[in-house]
Amino acid sequence: MNERSPASRFGEPAESGLPDDIAEIYRTSREKLGFVPNVFRAYAKRPEHFRAFMAYHDVLMKSPGGLSRAEREAIVVAVSSENRCQYCMTAHGAALRILGKDPVLAEQIANNWQTAELSPRWRAMLAFAARVNAPGFAADDAEIAALRAAGFSDDDIWDIAAIAAFFGFSNRMAGLMDMRPNVEFYAMGR
Repeated sequence: MNERSPASRFGEPAESGLPDDIAEIYRTSREKLGFVPNVFRAYAKRPEHFRAFMAYHDVLMKSPGGLSRAEREAIVVAVSSENRCQYCMTAHGAALRILGKDPVLAEQIANNWQTAELSPRWRAMLAFAARVNAPGFAADDAEIAALRAAGFSDDDIWDIAAIAAFFGFSNRMAGLMDMRPNVEFYAMGR
């Protein structure tokens, strides 16, 4: 199982033919992680989609704000677990183990965030993220008030919803592409 899984059922472009900006992301990934995540390989087939996907991903996951990087990853893992997205659960589970510095909690969230040993803040955050991920979602005033009472600003609430919604999309695209996690993700942060 050490062989690299196909990035997508739709194939991937040869690295020699990648646009310069995407080739640079591959190079940076290899330097930082030691491999190129399959999500990059899959989206590289459609460079305009790659750029749009990664730009919004980076805004949601790396911009300054009231949510920590670990909180953002916890949202991704919880939503991806509910959607049964193997790629995102595994890749972002690795990130949560590393950023959250609590591999037990990261595994609990991946398996079932509802039974995880969460702080009240994280429980409110993940409950709302799960609601955003539900069919027919529309927030009501009571939910927003509960999040404010848990210490979240309006910008934080926006970010929770945006991350949950974006990764609902990402999970569905991973399912379309039959995207599999790189084997390296499984050992990270353990």
